[in-house]
Amino acid sequence: MAAEAAKLQAAEAAAAAGGPVPGADVAEVAEVTEGAGAAEGAQGSEGSDGSEGSEGADESAVADGPEAAAAEDQDAAESAPDGSADPSEPPAPSETEAESPDDAGEDEPEEVVAAEPVAAPAPAAVPAERPVRERAEREPVRLARVPVVYDPAAVEAVRAVLAEGGAPAELAEPAVAALGERAAQALREDPWQVLSLAGVRVEHADGFARALLGGECGPDDERRVRALVVWLLERAAEQGHTALESSVLRTALEKQSVSGAEEGLSAAIAEGRVLVFQDAEDVPGAKPAATDEGDEGPPVRLLLGLDRYALAEESLADGLDRLLKTFEGDDLDWESAAAATSSPSAAALVRAAAVSGLVTHTGGEAARAEPAALVAAARELGLRAYAAAYTAEGRRRLAAHLGEDTAVTVAGLLSGQEGPGREADGSLALDVLAVLDAPQLDVELSATLVEAVPDGARLVLSGDPGVLWSAGPGRAFADLLAAKTCPQVASRTPDPGPIGELVSGIGIGELTAVEAPGKEVVIVPVRDPREAVHRAVQLVADSVPRVIGVPATETQVITPGHGGAVGTQVLNAALKERLNPGPGRFGGFDPGDRVVYAPEPGLTLPGTVLSADPEGLNLDCAGTRVLVPRDQVAALRHGWAMTAQQSAGLRWPAVVVVLPGDAVQALTRAWVYTAFGRGERHLSVVQGADQGLAQAVAGIPAKDRTTRLRSVLREQAREQAAE
Repeated sequence: MAAEAAKLQAAEAAAAAGGPVPGADVAEVAEVTEGAGAAEGAQGSEGSDGSEGSEGADESAVADGPEAAAAEDQDAAESAPDGSADPSEPPAPSETEAESPDDAGEDEPEEVVAAEPVAAPAPAAVPAERPVRERAEREPVRLARVPVVYDPAAVEAVRAVLAEGGAPAELAEPAVAALGERAAQALREDPWQVLSLAGVRVEHADGFARALLGGECGPDDERRVRALVVWLLERAAEQGHTALESSVLRTALEKQSVSGAEEGLSAAIAEGRVLVFQDAEDVPGAKPAATDEGDEGPPVRLLLGLDRYALAEESLADGLDRLLKTFEGDDLDWESAAAATSSPSAAALVRAAAVSGLVTHTGGEAARAEPAALVAAARELGLRAYAAAYTAEGRRRLAAHLGEDTAVTVAGLLSGQEGPGREADGSLALDVLAVLDAPQLDVELSATLVEAVPDGARLVLSGDPGVLWSAGPGRAFADLLAAKTCPQVASRTPDPGPIGELVSGIGIGELTAVEAPGKEVVIVPVRDPREAVHRAVQLVADSVPRVIGVPATETQVITPGHGGAVGTQVLNAALKERLNPGPGRFGGFDPGDRVVYAPEPGLTLPGTVLSADPEGLNLDCAGTRVLVPRDQVAALRHGWAMTAQQSAGLRWPAVVVVLPGDAVQALTRAWVYTAFGRGERHLSVVQGADQGLAQAVAGIPAKDRTTRLRSVLREQAREQAAE
């Protein structure tokens, strides 16, 4: 899936989806409907109650197949990236829904003086000795997966074991992929290994084990406890944690009827299933550690984690440390370059990058011009400098300032489809790299990116610390900021206009009215979910186009969750009926439908359906034609409405945020900050949460994540200071 994500982002898929395209042949759509109609059903399975498959499943059966599991995993990742630290239940999407806001004429906010944004730097010419690499013409991007062929005998053997345990045959190939060609024997000896397959829940695995083992198994079976420990840590990773405190894991095991949780954890540690760490951080609940001299050291907490995420955090810390140690500087005229920038914050960033191989930069939307200014200045000095955005929409905005060959996506840069390519040693062929949207990079992607940056190069990680963290595990950018192990530049450039003022206040925990004479911000009170949906549709289809001048194709609805009375499912159904009614002839979609595709959690590719042909569904993604094969149409969702996590890193001319009354528990300051900040010209808020909105902004900055990166970075700094 990572390869597909790189392919998609390299194709410059952007968030602003185009309008319906005339001329699509209905006969073409009908021709490929057969065998691909599962998409609509898959979309309907996005529950808000956290149920993945059948509740109260039969004890002798594993209820969910791999395709349903994949859709559920995607929905869970979108809805609960900052989820609860309790991993004993799978992360569940919020049960809230939202509908179209009210007429833009109601409840006008007050006006605010717009701040002047930093002037965007002019595209810098690449020095003659570093010619621009020409971009090759590409065919339509195809999302087809490379088929994997497994040993037929191994697959058949697994099917036989699955049938004996009452599990679906569709799990056979995933089992061989996860457990190897001896998967059948492994499952027969240890049936709880079925928990390693996507979508399988504990009650399903228990039923499968009882069917195979009979009376031999019980809740304290060592095999069960070992599998549960790994499963719980994987569920925690889906909620953003890279490790868990031992007490949290013990409690989660007890909820699964394990009476000897301590012994089970010790066995899992002894077998190398999990790693154990002492985290020397001043955190609530941490106990003083005894030193060799018998004195009490700094407080510590005992953490347990999977080696995958532990290695990623340590690799990332080592890579960041390497960039600081190998940087030697140069004799280029950075001071003149700083003086030539258009703002004090841009000049400060240039000066910081001149003297360090690693710099962090924080700021809002307007501050994105500052790393662009740094890249332009570096290229003027003759360096190989590039700016990378997390999303293709962010890359498009960068390209407007820096040029097509200087602006890249992170995935495109790492895949080699964009940017300078690689040196003979495998490192990126560049001298300066500025990465925007850094909060959206999970710990594994961050480690991969940093590892690719060559010794002696300059890396600038830039982002808005107020937005939602990555959909994947970790909070790499926040941990790096908290560790304070490298120069930090905080932009003083405010976001302009009433929306900028409103969002800036939210960032510091204040929800205040702003003046908006041009109806830049409109609050629409609603009483119930039905009215919320009605208002949202009215805003998108009529009020915003008529009063603000932004068409429905450029207006995005954002709501807290997928399920519930005002979730994305209900909103998308209502918006489709109003804006593009049709029978859904191809897997629930018609030409002109707005859709989103998530090649992996945290990556959102918005587009518009063009047509269908025997190969699949053709999309227009910001001018790039993308072909979704028939067998992947089930991964698409309608995209008039999406969650805030899906919208992170994207922007639209107008945004309608729907906050029903039952959304209060899902709201945090980061959620509101992210959702409200997606609108460029206009923001409508369909407000049914009453005082719950202000309380979330004032009192709940973000749902915490348990990670180790900050302490690893600080320990490195302490060791170096002691040398």
